[in-house]
Amino acid sequence: MINEPFAIGNSVIHRLDPRFKIIAAMAFSVAVAVVYGFAALAAAFTASLLMLRLAGLELRSVARRLIPVNGFVLMFWLILPFTAEGEVIFRMGPAVLYKAGIVLAAQITLKSNAILMALIALVATMNFATLGQALNQLKFPGKFVFLFMLTYRYIFVIEEEHKKIWRAIKIRGFSPKTSLHCYKTYAYMIGMLFIRAAARADRVYQAMRCRGFQGQFHTLAEFQSSGKNWVFSILIVLCLFGIIALEWTAYGI
Repeated sequence: MINEPFAIGNSVIHRLDPRFKIIAAMAFSVAVAVVYGFAALAAAFTASLLMLRLAGLELRSVARRLIPVNGFVLMFWLILPFTAEGEVIFRMGPAVLYKAGIVLAAQITLKSNAILMALIALVATMNFATLGQALNQLKFPGKFVFLFMLTYRYIFVIEEEHKKIWRAIKIRGFSPKTSLHCYKTYAYMIGMLFIRAAARADRVYQAMRCRGFQGQFHTLAEFQSSGKNWVFSILIVLCLFGIIALEWTAYGI
């Protein structure tokens, strides 16, 4: 199952209105995505760390969430410094190390980590039900919110069906090999998973209709636009203006 370890807490960030956090996360992500100056990116990275601190999240747990993203970013470090032509820093035979490639890889690293840490601090500190309700109140398309919530809920159902099928074929002596029989077995398993998922979805839909479901999920969370939420919004706006100002300064605008 998908865990929500960061959604449990009573920090300043946890107590904020989810609607304000979603808007702040979107604005921060867009602002960081369009800047390139290292001063602006360093400021954004520092702001993300500060948000994690305010959320009371354990940095070690956050770092584990960053490993997959940084594993992907490592590919840029292995490719860009040798392919993005520009000023040469080091040359050894056919291997040439370019400054432009290193700069671009560093920018990508700072951007991706700053955005992801901000999303963890602001979005991961609420559960999916609250997130869906907040998106609905922010007037996101109703079908999008409905599919988002339904997909999250029934990932677990599909996972359970997959475990049952896998357990059944293992009991019958199946052993993964590089053979045509093995490939056919995997194909049958995927097909059966879709069939079971469709049948289960129909039963669940009928059960939900019997219980009065009308296409909207509800949550017990109450959203209040208190003073602390507006103070947080002002701080985020000032932070974004600071990042943009640093970007303009770097390019002499």
